Amino acid sequence: MRMLITRIVLALRKFYHWSVAQAVFGFLTALKILPADAAINFADRLMRWLGPKTSRHRLMLVNLRNAFPEKSEAEREAIASASWGHMGRLAAEYIFLDRLFDFDPSRPGEGRIEVSGIEQFLDLRDNPRPFIVFTGHTANFELLPVAGAAFGLFVSVLFRPPNNPYIAEKVFNFRRKRMGDLVPSHAGSSFALARQLEKGGGVGVLVDQKFKKGVETRFFDRPVKTNPLLAKLARQFECEVYPARCIRLPGNRFRLEIEPRIALPRNAKGQIDVNATAQVLNDKVEAWVREYPEQWLWYHDRWNIKHSI
Repeated sequence: MRMLITRIVLALRKFYHWSVAQAVFGFLTALKILPADAAINFADRLMRWLGPKTSRHRLMLVNLRNAFPEKSEAEREAIASASWGHMGRLAAEYIFLDRLFDFDPSRPGEGRIEVSGIEQFLDLRDNPRPFIVFTGHTANFELLPVAGAAFGLFVSVLFRPPNNPYIAEKVFNFRRKRMGDLVPSHAGSSFALARQLEKGGGVGVLVDQKFKKGVETRFFDRPVKTNPLLAKLARQFECEVYPARCIRLPGNRFRLEIEPRIALPRNAKGQIDVNATAQVLNDKVEAWVREYPEQWLWYHDRWNIKHSI
């Protein structure tokens, strides 16, 4: 009897995931009928209407209140609304990714994409060596590895697959065609990234994800756990580390920035300090978010507070 109940529960869960995936795929397919700008703008308006009606909106407002206690409630509501809109844009942009990245080095500034730090891209491509590029969930962060591939700079990108297995498979296949080597985040992912660095290649990492067993750091002056993986890899391979981000511009345009390499803090033995480096990463992402707060995904439970609200 227990075995039968288990099978029924698993079958219902599988059907639920399949149903949700079909609804998402159907919506995105319908959006693809529209011109890119119309689809992206529609997704923005839809999520500004739908997002505040979800349970995640409450978490978003708590996160904003904790991060920006100096702002008024109206200012935080405006940021939350814009953040939902940016999430809608991110989903719609996914299906137009090939058309959105139109950067032409011979005609900079004429397309949707601006690139700042081209010399860094070219240096890393033309002078191969192990390196790490890190970013956060700002604007359309998916465009960064696409830009790298466009410059002939391929990196192994660590990513966290969606919980829905049907959506995860679709997303993985889509990303792999446009972004090069992908490393799903799991117990063995650190070894895959280490092998890439050992071969003299590069890796890309999102550093602002929720992490339950990380090192103690602070983010917006609140305690938060941070994944020590980047710091440990940098210490093991003594490789260069570069910050990179995407910024949304008016008119469905983007600026992609890769910044100069950062100097990582070291301990008394001269080794890269893992905890201090994790804090440096948080500080960099926080500076980005403070500059464009509406372009970060505030609905993430980065501070692990969902259970307390």
